[in-house]
Amino acid sequence: MSNAYQIYDQHGTYFLTLTVVDWIDIFSRKVYRDIVMDSLVYCVRNKGLQVYGYVIMTNHVHLIVSSTNGTLSDIVRDFKKFTANAILDVMAQEPESRRHWMMHRFEWNAVQHQRNSKYQVWMHGSHAIEITSYNFFRQKLDYIHANPVRAGWVSREEDYMYSSANALYNDLNIDLTLSHWHE
Repeated sequence: MSNAYQIYDQHGTYFLTLTVVDWIDIFSRKVYRDIVMDSLVYCVRNKGLQVYGYVIMTNHVHLIVSSTNGTLSDIVRDFKKFTANAILDVMAQEPESRRHWMMHRFEWNAVQHQRNSKYQVWMHGSHAIEITSYNFFRQKLDYIHANPVRAGWVSREEDYMYSSANALYNDLNIDLTLSHWHE
């Protein structure tokens, strides 16, 4: 496994990209996006995750995050494990037209790596890039918020429900100030 794009400073702030195996468009369904959102909220409330920005696209999630307790890698690992299991559980119970195809892809990907169980939903790693300046933070946050506009889903960033741009616009108390940096 490559050493690039890993979380080295557990107290640092990182831009993460969590990608579904084979770039499967699982988050085209609301039920799976809601699992990610609920899990983020849980991690903020119970695990010390600090979220500065996010967007859920059809096959990946971008986050700008840090940890208040210095366990960012553990939080990300647990988040991915929980969401994968929750997605698989819902997929087994809810009507899903692509169930057999997706389960086959998740199973095939699991076989490719020793550390997997029966299914692998997320690619290994989280393509972590440390945020080291306010300008870099703003660049990544703007990139995150522009994703749904570039995809053609909305014409304004704040109109996409599964993005911190929407949370900011609707005053949902998301802290995106990163007060330890100055412009």
